[in-house]
Amino acid sequence: MNRLTSLLLSIVLSGLSVTAFGQTSAKSTSSSKPASTNGGTALPSEATVNSFLKQMFGWNQELSWRIAEIKPSEAPGIAQVAVVFSTPKGEQVTRIYITPDEKYAFTGELVPFGADPFAKTRADLSTANGPVKGPKDAVVTIVEFGDLECPACKAAQPNVMRLMQEEPKVKLIFQNYPLETIHKWALIAAKYVDCLARANNDVALKFIDTVYEHQSEVNEQNVDQMLKGYVKQVGGNPDEIAACVAKPETEKRVKDSEALGEKLDVSSTPTFFINGRRIVGFASSGAPYDAVKQMVDYDVANPGH
Repeated sequence: MNRLTSLLLSIVLSGLSVTAFGQTSAKSTSSSKPASTNGGTALPSEATVNSFLKQMFGWNQELSWRIAEIKPSEAPGIAQVAVVFSTPKGEQVTRIYITPDEKYAFTGELVPFGADPFAKTRADLSTANGPVKGPKDAVVTIVEFGDLECPACKAAQPNVMRLMQEEPKVKLIFQNYPLETIHKWALIAAKYVDCLARANNDVALKFIDTVYEHQSEVNEQNVDQMLKGYVKQVGGNPDEIAACVAKPETEKRVKDSEALGEKLDVSSTPTFFINGRRIVGFASSGAPYDAVKQMVDYDVANPGH
């Protein structure tokens, strides 16, 4: 999405601008139902949201949208609407928050508040179980929700590797989050990562690097052949891993990983959590390397804050 459209979105909605740093995909859809309540929060109907968007953006013939989800936000009484805006330049997921009386809307992102604002997220991430790079006793844990078919994830990989080299007290967990609606072979790649991680952690890490390196060579038709080849290339057993990939419990583990991301409102890849602090993107078009490095340096120097 171009900067002009992003600027117009922020101006018209009188909120914070939202930039597309990575690959985005809606994980669920809402239905056209009247306004309802969920856990005490009044939810606007899809028809009302669509009418609002039409009034706001109908003048822009290059802009279209789809409502991905309408649900209560973490803030009591505030409804959260996820909208996927599309232009010829790309897609952008924007969260719009609606006040209980449905008289006002604001955009941006709700951030946790308190003496330790990231404590709950860290607790939720305690179940992250993907392949791990770094020491077991790391001062800082970074959890990356990634997708092996995602170009933005590939673009972030050099920064990720650089950070891990420069920060020996940091641990990185790669958590599967395949954007199945836009990436046709991401789910099967995630299954390979899951199986390899349980067989040999280091081989799984090499596999992730190798798939990113050859990402453009893989497609929906050759994915099994190519991924088995990469398994062999990094020292794994292709036949054993392929057999594991075919098991229903493997897909369940990937779905559980997706569910963890959804619980944390992950809507694009790569999304990182640095000791619970959310960072979206980590490449030239996303979070700047120096800024992320400063955050990590601070957490390393101030364990537990």
